[in-house]
Amino acid sequence: MARGAQQGLGRAVAVVADLARACHPAPTVAVTSFAAALAAAAAPPGRRASTAGRVAAAVGLGQVAVGWANDALDAPLDAAAGRTEKPVAAGRLPRAAVGAGAVLAAAAAVPASLALEAGRAGTGRLHLVGLAGALGYDLGLKGTPASPLPYLLFFGSLPSVAVGAAGRSAPRLLCTAAGLLGLAAHLANTVPDAAADAATGVRGLPQRLGPRASRVGAALGVALADAVLLAGRRRELGPAPTGLLLAAGAAGALGAAADGRTGFRAVMGAAALSVAGVLADAAGGRAALLR
Repeated sequence: MARGAQQGLGRAVAVVADLARACHPAPTVAVTSFAAALAAAAAPPGRRASTAGRVAAAVGLGQVAVGWANDALDAPLDAAAGRTEKPVAAGRLPRAAVGAGAVLAAAAAVPASLALEAGRAGTGRLHLVGLAGALGYDLGLKGTPASPLPYLLFFGSLPSVAVGAAGRSAPRLLCTAAGLLGLAAHLANTVPDAAADAATGVRGLPQRLGPRASRVGAALGVALADAVLLAGRRRELGPAPTGLLLAAGAAGALGAAADGRTGFRAVMGAAALSVAGVLADAAGGRAALLR
């Protein structure tokens, strides 16, 4: 291969890698995978793959749009805070191009979401409402005391979107727990960025509370989510989901008590254990949390 072609290929690979980083790949993959797995568990055996695929397409496109919009809109603040790990803030990707990508991804999420209506009427529209709230967070709500509302709306409705795509109705306790986990994620996510947010003037609710109070609030959110699930289905849950949810509560307690990075990691671990408990129940024969 000619040297020029090799260099061109290298640049193309670097651009693709930076686009992936700019969409916030960890939460994008986590949220999309959770929704798809929940949809597969709720669907009849012959429709599991197709239902999970439709949900993954709609939720995945929405999450990519939210991630790109976040990095495009926050680029000046990220650059001022020295966030060189962010491709747009570091100048490796054009801000306008990433913003245009966010618009295209959001537009593509519309028909993908409406395809979910084949399962249960209103499912696709519910996802679009949650997506609009998430984009509203990027567009300005993140700097106000109302910053938790998009998280409560999106994550609280996500089980209804996933289960609704399978033609079923999600239990209220599952939606309540998901909303609490979303709130916990919002609070915990700001803890590592406390110094940068203070320097750039971001004043959402977690920033007003401060990093310690946000971490404790996140731990309480996880604990409440676990309590809702365990109290609502304590006699029907199998040993694996019960153990995971109890472990999540213990990790959340550690996160509330510990300081600094240890506390933050414990809270995030507790949230992951909670999700694992829900998925373990969905994958098992009982699926108590889907009833």
